[in-house]
Amino acid sequence: MKTSKQNAEHYIWGEVCDGWHLVKREELSVIHERMPAGAAEVRHYHVHARQFFFVLSGIAELELDGESVMLQAQEGLEVPPGIPHQMKNTTDKDVEFLVISHPQTRGDRVVAPS
Repeated sequence: MKTSKQNAEHYIWGEVCDGWHLVKREELSVIHERMPAGAAEVRHYHVHARQFFFVLSGIAELELDGESVMLQAQEGLEVPPGIPHQMKNTTDKDVEFLVISHPQTRGDRVVAPS
């Protein structure tokens, strides 16, 4: 069966952001996320999970261990385990991106100091 935002499990995070589980397995997670203008996730790291953030549309700011990287559409960045990071939308338009995690991040997220 094909997977899309229309048939994937949907959830809301950070009160205003959307996520769609495209793949939800212990060993692999692929989530399509939408972050509205001005939204940001909590700065955190993962003990075991390695993640890859890939922007589909808009512009995202990914703070990675104290350094900010602007990601345009069709650009991505890998985040190794143990590295504090925070995805932000500092623009006035929505940003949509994929978050690919190996293994999945359930129970593996640690809030990092700002």
